[in-house]
Amino acid sequence: MGMTADQYFSQQVALLPRGILWDSLVEHELGELLRAQAKEYARIDARTDDLLKEADPRKTYEMLIDWETDFGLPEKCTDEALTLEQRNKVLHAKVTNLGGQSRQFFIDLAKGLGYDITITEFSIFNFESSFEDPMTDENWLFVWRVNAPEETINYMTVESGLDEPYATWGNERLECSINRLKPDHTTVLFAYGE
Repeated sequence: MGMTADQYFSQQVALLPRGILWDSLVEHELGELLRAQAKEYARIDARTDDLLKEADPRKTYEMLIDWETDFGLPEKCTDEALTLEQRNKVLHAKVTNLGGQSRQFFIDLAKGLGYDITITEFSIFNFESSFEDPMTDENWLFVWRVNAPEETINYMTVESGLDEPYATWGNERLECSINRLKPDHTTVLFAYGE
């Protein structure tokens, strides 16, 4: 946290030469000048703190458009009608996405977009399989299913803008993001609800 205007003023006064003349000048015109400078120094200090906060893509506000431009957002899977909080989540996911093909990678990707999912992988049905297992052949080795709630609802928070809706829902971003990053030789199915 930056220094206040009073702290800057005290610091400037402490740097002045000592004596009755200087004390009287501080009480009049010189003091007004030093107070004006101190206010500006405190303002600059506060803006520096704001700039440091903007360095985090999860919390950026003023520089969000610059961050999005640098990372090619919005892209096909994100529309421009997202809330501020959703835009920050999409940006953070894009910045931290190192790629991967594991089950956990896609679970984390969905979590970063605001979705809680599980993944089901299929195997060939054989004599050791349970009767509850799906009857699959070798064609199903490259199929996996994303299991998600029927609707994922994102509610307005204290960080949301006043012009944003109270809630948003839908699973289009989830499907688009996973289909865009899935291995090309696989097929993804999406199951919603129980």
